[in-house]
Amino acid sequence: MADTNTLKFGDHDYPVMSGSVGPQVVDIRKLYSETGMFTYDPGFTSTASCESALTYIDGDEGVLLHRGYPIGQLAEQSSFMEVSYLLLNGELPSKSELDEFTHTITRHTMLHEQLATFYRGFRRDAHPMAIMCGVVGALSAFYHDSTDINDPRQRMIASHRLIAKMPTIAAMAYKYSVGQPFLYPDNSLSYTGNFLRMTFGVPAEPYHVNPIVERALDRIFILHADHEQNASTSTVRLAGSSGANPFACIAAGIACLWGPAHGGANEAALNMLREIGTPDRIPEFIARAKDKNDPFRLMGFGHRVYKNYDPRATVMQKTVREVFDALKVNDPVFEVALQLEHMALNDPYFIEKKLFPNVDFYSGVILSAIGFPTTMFTALFALARTVGWVAQWNEMISDPAQKIGRPRQLYTGPTQRDYVEIGQR
Repeated sequence: MADTNTLKFGDHDYPVMSGSVGPQVVDIRKLYSETGMFTYDPGFTSTASCESALTYIDGDEGVLLHRGYPIGQLAEQSSFMEVSYLLLNGELPSKSELDEFTHTITRHTMLHEQLATFYRGFRRDAHPMAIMCGVVGALSAFYHDSTDINDPRQRMIASHRLIAKMPTIAAMAYKYSVGQPFLYPDNSLSYTGNFLRMTFGVPAEPYHVNPIVERALDRIFILHADHEQNASTSTVRLAGSSGANPFACIAAGIACLWGPAHGGANEAALNMLREIGTPDRIPEFIARAKDKNDPFRLMGFGHRVYKNYDPRATVMQKTVREVFDALKVNDPVFEVALQLEHMALNDPYFIEKKLFPNVDFYSGVILSAIGFPTTMFTALFALARTVGWVAQWNEMISDPAQKIGRPRQLYTGPTQRDYVEIGQR
């Protein structure tokens, strides 16, 4: 990053810095020491907490780049394994590099056998995200040889293990919830195909991976792989800044992702489409969304960052039709989704408010058609986002300028006062 000019505040000048693309930022690291003042930015919406070369978002233009590559190109032409390599290493792999990386990930998919008994400590009706938080955090108790964050090799081994084991952990969480036996990974299958088999296969008969479903789920993984400094990624970085081991950091990210305002949006969108039920009821719900006195709002529309069409939603709209055709699904929810999107995109109210469909609008419909219960939606999000988390964590640990995260505050509590004995209160 280069200094281009300065911003004057009082008697002090603060450098204005430019990245390779995107808004300029004001370097205020010396603001407090020079002026005795902090900035106030709830939600950190106007604050750059780090320097990163991983992912770039232009919300106004609807742009999402991974290491410079548009998300649409990656989702259409690449694979999740290739995108994972790209995020971790900075460049697209050669064929031999991708083969070696895929082989490494495939050989790390099994879990320590004692972890199977760990699952049985949960209630049968435990939410999959509760199980994933616990199991991922427990990995540090089993893999002591990859917790030294100062060793680049150990960091990479931990990264590979997390990417490889997350599908197994998620599939076992699902199997546990439905009372079916765990399935061991099958090294002859792809990353996504293996996950589908571990989730929906049973020991009594062979499982045949539907290539269209496999490709659709692989796209969903790509579209959720990383998304800049969102809440869960910031959580992973903040936890990592203290020197916590990588498994604990990713468990922290999973806990943050569990929040309905973050990872649960696709479940909320699907529930809304089911509530609408049939296309003829769409005008009623659009009217409710416009009514300021009605708490109802359209889920899956609008985005904290995107003020244009979510580039990931374009891929999802095409994918959902492919899945429905392949599985012979005749679900009115899909027709509701298509017509709701069409009506909203042509309604002056939504155009003015820039409420465009986002990736959650379609992904829940696809996952439901494949057979995943809504409780698994966020677990799948965590599975895909793990590669982004570990790439961001590695980048942060490797940054010589990184410090332990320590936000400041605007204190509005009582000023100093003296203790009063309990009998005199």
